[in-house]
Amino acid sequence: MSNDHKNADKVEQLPAQPEAAEVEELDIEEFSKVHGGKPPKAKRYRIRIDREKYTVEVPEMTGRQILELAKKLPPEHWILNQKLKGGHVKAIGLTDVVDFREPGIERFMTLPKDQTEGVGTPRRQFQLPEGDVEALEAAGFHWETVGAGGNGWLLVHGYQLPGGYNVPAASVAVQIPGGYPTTPLDMVFFNPLLSRSDGRGIPATQAVVQIDGTNWQRWSRHYSPVHPWIPGEYNVITHLALVRHWLEREFQRN
Repeated sequence: MSNDHKNADKVEQLPAQPEAAEVEELDIEEFSKVHGGKPPKAKRYRIRIDREKYTVEVPEMTGRQILELAKKLPPEHWILNQKLKGGHVKAIGLTDVVDFREPGIERFMTLPKDQTEGVGTPRRQFQLPEGDVEALEAAGFHWETVGAGGNGWLLVHGYQLPGGYNVPAASVAVQIPGGYPTTPLDMVFFNPLLSRSDGRGIPATQAVVQIDGTNWQRWSRHYSPVHPWIPGEYNVITHLALVRHWLEREFQRN
């Protein structure tokens, strides 16, 4: 018998790899943040929708079912987005199926479709990169660009804030510098001015600047030498995800 046939026999006789053990309950957001990769099978999945967490006993749900679970009724009046590890955002349609066993899922965000009524046609005074436009539209943001390209502003209206602030939502401004997306984005600005409901001060937010003829509160937050801006990977969507981290981190400090 040739060596090739012997090796073939050995391959055929290899035992099948055992599947990972099923866990009782899995928090998909925590698993994605701590471990990453493909999550194990579970009897129950804990998913986060906006600020609330829900436990379900199925491994997948449609966009409609997720909205119904969060009492966003009727679902046709709501936008559903899925936040993935790394800050990427994916739009989920009512009939789209979300598999909680897929790697990278962190949480879900909802937005009422009528939030922009009365605002008028959004301004596009300069062009963002095509990928940014597609991602902003997919995320369901109501956004505008004002000013001149290379020194203008991206304005995102109706941005939902974590609990604990004086308002549930605000407009967010991000300056788009010359050379973006190679040149990094920096800081964030809010209108109206934000404060904590418990009365505690927010450091490095005292400066107020004029943007689009209105006062905006500057949050002095920056990328660090340890974790710098990465051209080609970071963009306005990842920056907005970092903004949410800054907002949430405010209530984690001592």
